[in-house]
Amino acid sequence: MPLVEAALLDILACPACHAPLREDGQELVCTGESCGLAYPVRDGVPVLLVDEARRTG
Repeated sequence: MPLVEAALLDILACPACHAPLREDGQELVCTGESCGLAYPVRDGVPVLLVDEARRTG
């Protein structure tokens, strides 16, 4: 089951660099080449706050 609905994922963007997001486990991960942020999804709600994001490898 997807974390967020496909229609919502289509319109969401990374708040730091505005690149599209993709689902990865329990997170929404920025697809931008320079950003490298992953945002948590809590109780089905994406938390798109840069302060709450973690840096990916």
